[in-house]
Amino acid sequence: MSINSQKKGARYEREVAEILRGYGYEAKRGCQHAGGHDSPDVACQDFACHIEAKYVEKLNIWNAFEQSERDAPASKPACVVHRKNHKKFSLITLRFSDFLELIPKKQEQPNE
Repeated sequence: MSINSQKKGARYEREVAEILRGYGYEAKRGCQHAGGHDSPDVACQDFACHIEAKYVEKLNIWNAFEQSERDAPASKPACVVHRKNHKKFSLITLRFSDFLELIPKKQEQPNE
């Protein structure tokens, strides 16, 4: 990985942390030198998922997601926050089953 690519990745990790802070989370860029769940790309205790952040032109989402799964603690589902070069928005990828666990369940309407 080139130095410029590393710097771009670090900038994006800081950007993701800043976005989370804008939504009220205490977030910061993780300590990548340590590796594992103690050092996610973006450290955010209250966020529901373990974050792997990727800002690349061509992302192998399967490899990125597997990396997030390897690093995620058992208490948090894995996710990848990613953006393609020169795009204005990010996407998030996580298991559909984990997503369903995170959103409120639909309440059945009582019969009247």
